[in-house]
Order: sequence, then C-alpha cells, then structure tokens
Amino acid sequence: MAKDIADSAETNMKLIEEVLAAYPDKARKKRAKHLNVAAPVAEAEPGLQSKCDNVKSNIKSVPGVMTIRGCAYAGSKGVVWGPVKDMLHISHGPVGCGHYSWSQRRNYYTGTTGVDSFVTMQVTTDFQENDIVFGGDKKLEKTIDELNMLFPLNKGISIQSECPIGLIGDDIEAVSKKKAKDIGKRVVPVRCEGFRGVSQSLGHHIANDMIRDWVLEAGEGARAGYEPGPYDVNIIGDYNIGGDAWSSRILLEEIGLNVIAQWSGDATIAEMERAPAAKLNLIHCYRSMSYICRHMEENHGVPWMEYNFFGPSQIAASLRAIAAKFDDRIQANAEAVIAKYQPLVDAVNAKYKPRLEGKKVMLYVGGLRPRHVVDAYHDLGMEIVGTGYEFAHNDDYKRTGHYIKEGTLIFDDVSGYELEKFVEAIRPDLVGSGIKEKYNTQKMGIPFRQMHSWDYSGPYHGYDGYAIFARDMDLAINNPVWGMFDAPWKKTA
Repeated sequence: MAKDIADSAETNMKLIEEVLAAYPDKARKKRAKHLNVAAPVAEAEPGLQSKCDNVKSNIKSVPGVMTIRGCAYAGSKGVVWGPVKDMLHISHGPVGCGHYSWSQRRNYYTGTTGVDSFVTMQVTTDFQENDIVFGGDKKLEKTIDELNMLFPLNKGISIQSECPIGLIGDDIEAVSKKKAKDIGKRVVPVRCEGFRGVSQSLGHHIANDMIRDWVLEAGEGARAGYEPGPYDVNIIGDYNIGGDAWSSRILLEEIGLNVIAQWSGDATIAEMERAPAAKLNLIHCYRSMSYICRHMEENHGVPWMEYNFFGPSQIAASLRAIAAKFDDRIQANAEAVIAKYQPLVDAVNAKYKPRLEGKKVMLYVGGLRPRHVVDAYHDLGMEIVGTGYEFAHNDDYKRTGHYIKEGTLIFDDVSGYELEKFVEAIRPDLVGSGIKEKYNTQKMGIPFRQMHSWDYSGPYHGYDGYAIFARDMDLAINNPVWGMFDAPWKKTA
C-alpha cells in the first residue's frame, strides 16, 4: 500500500511538471503553488488530517489563463440570495448578468411562481448608456415601486449590484432605506459587484454580511413572538438543488429535531429572521455560509457544526454527531433511523457496487462537493484520483484531507488547459465537474456528471438521494454509447 501511494504521488508530480511546462516562467511559478498531491501532514485538529495544506488558494487567477471561476455577483445572487423564494431579487445593472444567472441552479421551492414565490423569475433594471452616465438610483426606485405593485405578496426585495454600480457610485443603501419605508417591506442592498474579490467566494461573504446587517440585526421584532423549543435547528448552506434540502430535512425531523429555518433553498425571509432562535446551526456548505454561522454563535449564542449527507457512511456519521448534541431520545432515534434505511443502502450497493467498484473519478466543483461527495463514491467502491475547488480557501483544503488518500492529485482554480491535460493523462472513468467542462470531457470519450446541479437529476442528499446518485453514476459510466465511437485518428480507412 505504501509503495502504491508513493508511486501515485510520484506519477502525479511528474504530470504536474509536464502540464506546467507549457507556461511562461512567471505564470508557471504562480500556477505551481496551486497544483500538488495530497501528502501526509501532522493533524491540525483532532480527527482532521490536513494533507492538502500544500495547495495555495483564494488568490487571483493568472491573467490570460482560462479560469472556471465565477464572480462576486454570482456568489451572492446565484447562490445565497437567489433561492430565497418570497423575495424579489433585482439584478441592478445591464441585462446580461441577470439573464445568464437565470434559473441555472435548479433551486426547488414550494409556492406559486409569480404570486408568492419568485425564484425562477429574472428581474433587471436593464441599464443603458444613459444610466451609466447619469446614474441609476431613480431607475432603481421606479423598479422597486413597479415590482411591489405587480407582485403585492412579495415579502421583500434584494438589490444585487452588477459591476457598473460600483464604478459609477450609485447609492443603493440610501435607496433601500427610502423604499423600505415607502413600501413597508425589507429592502436589502448587496454590493456584490462582479469585479470585487478573486472569485464568487467574496460574493458569499458579502451576502452573509448583508443578512447579518439588514435581516438578523433588524429582525429582533420578528423573533419576539416565537416560542423556541429544545430541538430547534437550522439547515444552513443547503440550496435545495434538485430537492437536496428536503431530503436532509426529512432525516433531521425523523430523528426528532424541529427545523425552523433552511437557508437558502426554499427559504423565506421570515425563516431567516427567526434563525437566531434555534439551538443549533447545521451547516452543509461551509464555504458559503460559515460567516453567518460564526456571527450567530458570537452574537446570539447559537453553536454550529458541519454535517455531510452525501452517501450512507457520512449520513450515519453526521446523524450520530448531530444527535450527540441533544439528549438520549434523539440519539436513540438517530440509531433507529440509520437502521431503518440500512436495507435501502444494502439494496443500492448490491445493485450498483459490482458495476462501479474500482472505477476512477476526478472531481472539480465549487466550495463543498470536492470533499463532501468523496465518501459517497467510496461507498460504491469507487476511487477518487483527483479533486479540486474553484474558489476554496485554505481551511477547505484542510478539511479535504479527512476524505482523500495520500497521493491524490489536488488542483486549485484549475484552468481549462490544465484540467484537460490531467483528464487526458489519467483517463478517469468519470469526471464530475460543471457545465463548462462537460462537453469537452465527453468529446474525449470520458463519461461526465454535472456536479453543480446534478445534470437535471437529484436529490443526492440523504438515503433516497444516495439511490439516485448511484443510479446516475452507473448510467453515466456504463452507458453503451462510449463503445460506439472512436477518435478520428483511430478509425480505419
């Protein structure tokens, strides 16, 4: 085993050197810091191996190198605020940003679209040259008035700034305060101009700060009438892609907990206001929502913990860890729920493990899944040969070491060129990444699953989600189409 690990690490280091050789010296030195292999490192915290501390992250992309990252606007509007269903979210600026962020992530919700729920609607102030020259404050005020007239059941409005807003200096905070008084609803300004920060990660942080300042701190009155219970919890950082948050909520409620808020998939503004009344925050996407969890712990006394509901191993471990925060009844319920679903797990493994065991997977996703989905693949007998993040921070890589084996290829903010060369050399049986990487990979004859929004499938969280996950991986890898074509240079005359 030790020799296999050493051979794997050596092979991957040589591969990195070959890929970097294509760059000029300056770019090569910069990119070399972001590519490495998982190496043995002393434990940073009890139970948490930091094998990936040797990868630099959260640094500006090299100009001219095709990054796969998004921007701060994408992090705020597309991730944190957009799924809040009973608010209208204005893309303040030219039409393009709102149009291209329109309904991409499949954030499921209950409600009637256009009446009391607005997630799949796209609202923009549609900036023109005149607005850039003279400012867009008046246009924004008019937009808010029109929206409130057209959709009277909305519970609030968020203003998602695009790049021009920061450049021309529109005072969206003053507009928000004025219009909140005029319409009698919460209006939240979010300065998430796309040029800010190094990736969409800053957009998450900015969005969290606006929740802190304009929702939680202003929502004391909304919590006054709520009677908290001993088992109240919040689901934080689950965006209900394909119904993920619902799958998680089912399990938490089955063990006896009371989910009083889930952010921000299928969320309401009232749930967000009520969140500080909970006894525990359960965070799924650490990267996008850790900021607000820390705030609630420091200022409202609500502790928080991470959990992972991808795959039966992590589901069982997470349910037990969550239950340990409560009394014996909840702990007994957790064991009963794990036992209840074991026959489902056994059936899924019996059907799909023989078809998937030993298959190699390469991952490149956002700020959570490159580590959280690893054990779901392991539960099916599959092997992770490479993983990396678009916008992770150093603490994300520390957490990744807990899931992957030594010698695994690690890549941060990998470019289109680098990823293609890694895939070409390793030839994994499956690549799990985003829509921008999907078709290039398939043209190389390698199966692909879109791991941002589940390729129009899901949910993948929870026990039922594991059955769907296993089926989808089998459909991708064992699809007969891969045996039906050859590369042009392999075809006979």
